[in-house]
Amino acid sequence: MEVKEHIEWLRKELDRHNYNYYVLNAPEISDQEFDRMMRELQDLEAAHPEFDDPDSPTKRVGSDLNQEFVQVPHRYPMLSLANTYNKQEVEDFYERVRTGLEGEPFEICCEMKYDGLSISLTYENGRLARAVTRGDGVRGDDVTENVKTIRCIPLRLRQGTDYPEDFEIRGEILMPWASFEALNREREEREEPLFANPRNAASGTLKSKNSAVVASRKLDAYLYYLLGEGIPGDGHYENLQKAREWGFKISEGMKKVSSLQGIYDFIDYWDEERKNLPVATDGIVLKVNSLRQQRALGYTAKNPRWAIAYKFQAERARTRLDAVTFQVGRTGAVTPVANMEPVQLAGTVVRRATLHNADVMAQLDLHIGDMVYVEKGGEIIPKIVGVDTGARGVETGPRAEFATHCPECGTALVRYEGEAAWYCPNDTACPPQIKGRIEHFISRRAMDIDSLGPETVDEYFRRGLIHDVADLYDIRVEQINGEDGTREKSAKKIVQSIAESTKVSFERVVFALGIRFVGEIAAKALARHFKSMDALAAASLDELLQINGIGMVIAESVIRYFHDEANLRIVDRLRAKGVAMELSEDELSRHSDKLAGQSIVVSGVFSLHSRDEYKAMIEQNGGKNVGSISSKTAFVLAGANMGPAKLEKANKLGIPVISEEEFLKRIES
Repeated sequence: MEVKEHIEWLRKELDRHNYNYYVLNAPEISDQEFDRMMRELQDLEAAHPEFDDPDSPTKRVGSDLNQEFVQVPHRYPMLSLANTYNKQEVEDFYERVRTGLEGEPFEICCEMKYDGLSISLTYENGRLARAVTRGDGVRGDDVTENVKTIRCIPLRLRQGTDYPEDFEIRGEILMPWASFEALNREREEREEPLFANPRNAASGTLKSKNSAVVASRKLDAYLYYLLGEGIPGDGHYENLQKAREWGFKISEGMKKVSSLQGIYDFIDYWDEERKNLPVATDGIVLKVNSLRQQRALGYTAKNPRWAIAYKFQAERARTRLDAVTFQVGRTGAVTPVANMEPVQLAGTVVRRATLHNADVMAQLDLHIGDMVYVEKGGEIIPKIVGVDTGARGVETGPRAEFATHCPECGTALVRYEGEAAWYCPNDTACPPQIKGRIEHFISRRAMDIDSLGPETVDEYFRRGLIHDVADLYDIRVEQINGEDGTREKSAKKIVQSIAESTKVSFERVVFALGIRFVGEIAAKALARHFKSMDALAAASLDELLQINGIGMVIAESVIRYFHDEANLRIVDRLRAKGVAMELSEDELSRHSDKLAGQSIVVSGVFSLHSRDEYKAMIEQNGGKNVGSISSKTAFVLAGANMGPAKLEKANKLGIPVISEEEFLKRIES
């Protein structure tokens, strides 16, 4: 077989297996065999760029190139649905439809309401041409490159030839429970904020500037509405069945009914059955099935009159509290965790729930053995919302008390003024804090040491290779290349990445130290004010409090850090290894107070610099980046396609909107 023919055969086969796995849920080959074919195709395409195809299955892995999202108008406005929460309101909707159609018979298509991010997909001649988010309903972000990484969305329609030349199909981008929980476990290990629910995780993922990140998070999608000239017929349900034949993933949770009781039966069935679905749902969507009747019923200013959403009640379960344990984080914060008898809730088995802090524990008045109510609702992080005190009996154990000493190292806990959490102050010898500080030190926004992760840090710590962050710079290839030397390539990469981290700016070094309560913004403020580690270490409480954004809690934490001999030794060792201990001449020359005290919103797409570069310029000149417009906003730096909602709000509040050319003149003058 010639190379070109073999490439085309591999593409066709991989596309077919993709469809079988992600849409039909009926794989024919193993994951290993699929991966082998994918690697073969990648190698052949790399060796023969003349046979490139933008729709190749290999393009689904994404790119690590940054991208700015361009806002584009929707051909048809993407309106939201009116919500209802009880069957009486469903009946009211049904009667409004009956009245609006003047007694003409009608059918209702009942569908699952998936809890994700709305998306509009445009296909031209059978190929995915554009993917746009809902945005404000009139315009949305073009996220085509990111959507191409979602395996169940066809890049090219694979079945039949009866699809229109140009049509739009809408649906919901979702993060399955399994992917969501894996992502939150990773974020928890890195002590990053957890996503509250799969919808937020899917939205944040789809808006990533790195399509390789999108590909890695295994998003899913269900399509639920066809628009355009020449779509197959008048029936909404029938059109979606046709779309299924073309290769789209259409929900099996759909049914046509012709009575109010049929709607109730559908609601009752899925109120229970949805718990077994692999993705999050929050209700039922009811649509008049006939497109002709939809047009006759029309729209209000915000919603279609021919559709409504019925929202499920927040899901709650009752189970037994077996124990309360305590976790120690990177900063020493101690978090209580409820350990419960396993219970099924919102698609997953729940065994643990956060109790947040000592105050929450006290308010709940928990006793070991209590029957407690656990809820997720829209939030995936399980939480105890109440106690069945009437179920307490002779077998109920003692009141759950907050820990007085660190469960890891035994040090007495402390509570700083204004803080809800209790902390282990032993930050130089408490194992989870040490490992957490090392993981923080190597993170992307800190020293950006590639190829190291929590598991590797834990391994090196257990082997005694590292006891603090400075030990990283003493690691040698022969220590980490494996007993038989088979890991030499990765070992060299790790050692090289550690060496290159000495080029990281002083601002990020201050952040990387992991001083308690000193986040990224505070670290920048401290670095720019004191300009060197020695000046920062010698700073008095009054000097620290003079800095904008530095309060008593941060100031006292900085002083405690630099009064600890163990920390000073770490700083000295880092200095000896060449880690930046002061602002460079170039950094000093770029800093000014021209935007001091000003809160600035950056919006739109820019041509002279990237959005991140403009945000860096704002900070370098003393300004503060904020995400939303308020009366305190100094001005909006606007590029092309600035969001219409932001522009309207800026005009309403009288906030100046300036171009990038005008902004550059301001900071250069």
